[in-house]
Amino acid sequence: MKISLKLGLWFFICTFLVEMISMLYLHSHVIQSRVSQELRSLQARGNNHRDVLEISSDPSTLHHIGLMETNTDTEVVITDLKGKIILASGPLDKSIKHTLKIPIKHIPRKGLVLQPDWRNEKYISTVTEFNGGIEHEGYVYMFKKTNDVQKLISELNQHFLLASALILVFMLFTVYFLSKALTKPLISMIEATKKLSTGDFSVKLPVRSKDELGELSTSIQTLANDLNYLKRERNEFLASISHELRTPLTYVKGYADIASRSDLDETERTHYLKIIKEEGERLKTLLEELFELAKLDQNEFTINKERIHLYTFLESIYDKILPAFVNKGVKLNLKCKDSIYLDLDPVRFEQVVMNLLVNALKYSKEHSSTYIDAFKKEGNVYLSIRDEGIGIPKEDLPFLFNRLYRVDKSRSRATGGFGIGLAIVKEIVEAHDGQIFVESEFGQGTCFTIILKGDSNENRVIN
Repeated sequence: MKISLKLGLWFFICTFLVEMISMLYLHSHVIQSRVSQELRSLQARGNNHRDVLEISSDPSTLHHIGLMETNTDTEVVITDLKGKIILASGPLDKSIKHTLKIPIKHIPRKGLVLQPDWRNEKYISTVTEFNGGIEHEGYVYMFKKTNDVQKLISELNQHFLLASALILVFMLFTVYFLSKALTKPLISMIEATKKLSTGDFSVKLPVRSKDELGELSTSIQTLANDLNYLKRERNEFLASISHELRTPLTYVKGYADIASRSDLDETERTHYLKIIKEEGERLKTLLEELFELAKLDQNEFTINKERIHLYTFLESIYDKILPAFVNKGVKLNLKCKDSIYLDLDPVRFEQVVMNLLVNALKYSKEHSSTYIDAFKKEGNVYLSIRDEGIGIPKEDLPFLFNRLYRVDKSRSRATGGFGIGLAIVKEIVEAHDGQIFVESEFGQGTCFTIILKGDSNENRVIN
């Protein structure tokens, strides 16, 4: 059974039950109210006759009262205290005589309802006592045929049935369109998920509301966008890897063919073998970085933290890489407060700092400066590496940490690198519960900032 039919049936059953209960309750109370109104009206007429009789109960007054009730849908019977009939506006049938024989003990001033059963009796009736002085005391009985009341109730029933039928039709249309309105986005989502399961991520789901259905639609659309992005990234990744692997392999094969020629002198052979070795090293580096990425993806990337003194840690890296900076004519500056301690994986984090420094050196001009700066701020440790190199275009900054993304779209071998290093850097920093940001102005330089959670117990002894 389709969900639209299920929802429609549920809505219809629930609404139908609510409507029936409401209509039955309303019907019962309206009928009871209408019967009570008829009884009060009958009682009021009896009270009016009582008031007249208490003023004057002579034969002319009695005749006038009887005449008043002759042309109405009610009957009046006036008796004395012993039950003797003084006046009757019409013939007395068995039902009226039976009611007149009902014993009366105490009648309040406003009167008393003698017979309220409009369903089973022929008349509904009330009685009122009048006291016009000695020898002028008795009872005023008022009668009204129940078929008049039943006719009125029948008309009410017809109105209720008509109203119920109209409400039922309106309810059917409402449930139909409501179920369609609710299930249409669900059906769209089902179709979208079917497309996703077949690998088609070009899904567009309009968000028509801000309720749970809208949130679900947004979530599916976000999933589709992410999967589509991952698909494009995968394709680009495979294309980039193919390119990066093909280039050194082409060099190795080509120069190996040349170096294997018998008529080649030893100097040229040595030169070609050197090129083959360099390309082999380049290929080895690429495979090692890919292996690192594979470990990250498979959660096999382990972090072994230990307590380090940050200045000592940075100073050792500074001493290792300083000759490369001196050789290129770039000045390297280190600034770090002596009191900063952190729990880090020294091997992994050295990989981070070295990667950033190598990038800074690679894109720095001669006679420029690179700065390593570490400090504490608001309980966190900030480590920044800033250069005065060529900078990064603004449009490339959001993608800088993507795998195999390179600012140099030509993939020049002069600048080296495979676009994997910064992706690994970001993973390592985040594995340390840290964050990394980049700021750059093209032609002015670049600054990478790493933020790590500080340690309030800075004076703890280092093991």
